[in-house]
Amino acid sequence: MGFEFVTKLPTPAQIKEQYPISEKIRKLKEQRDQEIQDVFTGKSQKFLAVIGPCSADNEDAVCDYVSRLRKVQDKIADKVLIIPRVYTNKPRTTGEGYKGMVHQPDPEKKPDMLTGILAIRKMHMRVIEESGFTCADEMLYPENYRYLSDLLSYVAVGARSVEDQQHRLTVSGMDVPAGMKNPTSGDISVMLNSVIAAQAGHSFIYRGWEVRTTGNPLAHTILRGAVNKHGEAIPNYHYEDIRLLLEKYLAKDLKNPAALVDVNHSNSNKQYEQQVRITKEVLHSRRVDSDIYRLVKGVMVESYIVEGNQKIGGSHIYGKSITDACLGWEDSERLLYTIAEQC
Repeated sequence: MGFEFVTKLPTPAQIKEQYPISEKIRKLKEQRDQEIQDVFTGKSQKFLAVIGPCSADNEDAVCDYVSRLRKVQDKIADKVLIIPRVYTNKPRTTGEGYKGMVHQPDPEKKPDMLTGILAIRKMHMRVIEESGFTCADEMLYPENYRYLSDLLSYVAVGARSVEDQQHRLTVSGMDVPAGMKNPTSGDISVMLNSVIAAQAGHSFIYRGWEVRTTGNPLAHTILRGAVNKHGEAIPNYHYEDIRLLLEKYLAKDLKNPAALVDVNHSNSNKQYEQQVRITKEVLHSRRVDSDIYRLVKGVMVESYIVEGNQKIGGSHIYGKSITDACLGWEDSERLLYTIAEQC
């Protein structure tokens, strides 16, 4: 029972001072932030592909994967804007299993939060240096966001976090797009309420400070499917689901109405290969309905070098997920080209 206080962790300011960003990274992030913001404000008609591993479990494999994305991005830059998923926190439904690099920089060793914080910052910096991409991460722990705030261009708030007050208020102080997923129940009103909260300014306690925020007009929704009382997946990526979201959006006074569709999780019932089909259906809905075209800004795809997933330990396969199953590289590359052709 009780807490054991293991290590006093450095503040984000101390970590940033120890591992500062270069002028090259600062300029790249400024450029990327503007490009992505333009999609959400409607200035750009490019389609967002937030794509990458379920969890970033190995720096070398992640950088290898992102370097492959770079080559594809250069070919489809006129139509598609790729935001690599470099997810360093992994929510666990039961609390068991791998919780991400911030907990375990080496998945086969014991948790080490200080080493993890340093590892995720170094990895994000390396990704930007080598690929020119600034990336997306999930904000599982609001108090940890500022360890990476000068590196990230997109933040997602997960289905189990979206109802939490601290997550909503922290997003209100961000200057990059933040996607609020529908909760596991699928309740659209909860998701939209989170956007309302995130787009408003607030005063609250954050990392031992009283802080004030001005609101984040780039907060938006992410449809990720739901689960009913029997534990069965309920998709919400179909045309009728997106139209319903649009109607609910229009009834609210929200800035920059926007949605992404997460094509895995409960939308695919975690059948990772279905992400290709689901993406094509979302693109079709955009083509046949101009309102949906304006609302749906992109998709989220779980993808890695090797398809499927594997358990931690044993005969480890390089570039294969140790959490949720992902599309392999060949299918992912084809999907990105398909998006460019059909968006």
